[in-house]
Amino acid sequence: MVGTMAMQLPFIRASRMTRTPHPAGHPDDDEVLLDAPDARLSPALVAAARGEHGPAAALLLATRTAGEWERRDRYVTRLAAFARSRPEWLDAWLALAPKDPDALLVGAQLAVDRAWDSPARAELLREVSPLITAAARGDQRDPVPWRLALDHARGAQAGHTYFEELWAAAVRRAPHHYGCHVAALRYLAASWHGSHHECFDFADRAAQDAPAGTLVQALPVRAAFGYLTDGCGPEVPRERLDAAADRAIALSPLLPAADPWPARMRNLLVFVLVRLERWQDAREQLRLNGPYATSFPWDRVSDDPLGHFLDVRGQVMAAAAGEPPRHPQGERGGRVRGGDH
Repeated sequence: MVGTMAMQLPFIRASRMTRTPHPAGHPDDDEVLLDAPDARLSPALVAAARGEHGPAAALLLATRTAGEWERRDRYVTRLAAFARSRPEWLDAWLALAPKDPDALLVGAQLAVDRAWDSPARAELLREVSPLITAAARGDQRDPVPWRLALDHARGAQAGHTYFEELWAAAVRRAPHHYGCHVAALRYLAASWHGSHHECFDFADRAAQDAPAGTLVQALPVRAAFGYLTDGCGPEVPRERLDAAADRAIALSPLLPAADPWPARMRNLLVFVLVRLERWQDAREQLRLNGPYATSFPWDRVSDDPLGHFLDVRGQVMAAAAGEPPRHPQGERGGRVRGGDH
């Protein structure tokens, strides 16, 4: 039973028939992990696989007590994703502590995730609203329920006035919270499809106002990703795309190297750098990234995100060494999934 549970943990090691060696400082293909949890999240997931909620509760309480909002946001998302297939531990937690703000938040995230995939998304999301409200009342300092409310509003096709009220409440709690900014950026992109210049304006202003080491510095590269994978709207000048990448490149050395925590940002940055054919910069980000692949952004262009990441990584190594580049990601306007929320 333990072995079966372990197989369901949300990270896997690359499985390849042949071993592809890489230069010093770059892990081999069979050392790459997909969506690996960090050292704090991993014990909570292992316990949840046994049906135990205690470590998850302790982890989220610690992030809330310390005001670690970025990590809290990531942990809530990952725990809710795990609960989609293994909900027993969360059900037991909510039954034992129905007013626990941490349990309520994971439960609300899970409800939004489940509704999001339904053809009746907008209707189902409206039914989820009370769960988000309950989570938001749990701790008035916490911006994460408001990030969830912003995502919910986009999925429910809420009007701009209501969204702006949510946004104001979110930034009062954490002016530079990355998750809330991503939610607002995606609402803007969904509300005015093809409005890439407006998205860049929003992202650039947010990054300029934020401290140097915060994840909001990567918001412009998120806007660049939206543009490069959309195929709709007016052209964005190349220099603006490069400036977005440069801002994220400046952020990357300020974050831990070869660590699961900033891996999602670095994977996104590599995606954009490859589209811009900045091979040496992409290679350096892969070195800083270490053995950590993340489903996003690669699952937007492939049914096999790990395999696609490895293909792109091989292309980057070859192109940085002077070989003619291939284009496994396709050109602007390639097939991109819309499920990320």
